[in-house]
Amino acid sequence: MEFVKINGSFGEGGGQIVRTSLTLSCITNKPITIENIRKNRKNPGLKPQHLTAIKILKKICDAKTEGDVIGSTSFSFIPNKISDSKIDENVGTAGSIALILQTVIPVSALCGTKLNLSIIGGTDVMWSPTMTYTKHVLKEAYARFGINFSLNITKRGYYPRGGGIVNLKVYPSRIRAVSLVERKTKEMKLFCSFSKMPKGVIEEKIERIKSKLVEKKFNVHSIIENDEAIDSGASLLICSIDENSIIGIDSIYDKKKNEFPLDLNKITENNLGVDENLVDMLVLPASLSSDTSKFRVSTISKHLETNLFVASEITGCKYGIGKLSNGYEIRVKGVSDSSVQ
Repeated sequence: MEFVKINGSFGEGGGQIVRTSLTLSCITNKPITIENIRKNRKNPGLKPQHLTAIKILKKICDAKTEGDVIGSTSFSFIPNKISDSKIDENVGTAGSIALILQTVIPVSALCGTKLNLSIIGGTDVMWSPTMTYTKHVLKEAYARFGINFSLNITKRGYYPRGGGIVNLKVYPSRIRAVSLVERKTKEMKLFCSFSKMPKGVIEEKIERIKSKLVEKKFNVHSIIENDEAIDSGASLLICSIDENSIIGIDSIYDKKKNEFPLDLNKITENNLGVDENLVDMLVLPASLSSDTSKFRVSTISKHLETNLFVASEITGCKYGIGKLSNGYEIRVKGVSDSSVQ
């Protein structure tokens, strides 16, 4: 059996390589071996969040694995036939549910199967997209590609105990290429969720942020919700979506500094097609389309470089990056596989 070998220390050298490799392994039905997993991190190897994604995918595609234990820096995954699945999982920590869903959604959708997943873990944690970002920004972007899912955030889960509950349904989908190059709308939506924090404090912070957006001539519609969770916390999403662009920024409330650490310029000054975090999430579906997808973004991140590398290694897709006066244009020529027709 021939394995696609992936160097887990390439690029940003984090869990993104594991997640993208797993997803593409299932979809293309190619066995993979990942070595040097999170090699340069303070605590290298697989974490509970990665293991939960592996457990879910093992059930979805009846896979065989080796090295799927906490702390493992080498791991092999052999996919099998993918089928409709109904699964309940618990990360056991505040590990990011959003990152797990990025791994599993394309598998069921693009392989023509249904998935009904209930998962417990962290909904809004550091170093990952919030669930609100997933529900409003990633969902919209995936829909443009033809990937359809529904998402219900039953309970929020903040660090350190997590305990958030998310229910997901994924539907069989057909992939298509996407072009996101220029924002023209002046409409923005602001979503804030909080738990066990003074409502007045949150409302004051949101009003200040909203005022700054209005000063930049944006029309802002805001929604603030008190969603009960085990731990105190708050999360914020600001997004701007039109026919040719999907841009969002999100933040977890910093209780030490008493603020949402957020660079508003990343959304007010960005008139391109996507935000710098979304673009690396779009590489995977773009790599599986039979046509060319095109995205314009203000900066090239290590996560983007890493995903382009992994996707090209597994699917054989071609990509290019061109410099613009105000950013970059990324083109991905996909390689449509029979398993995603």
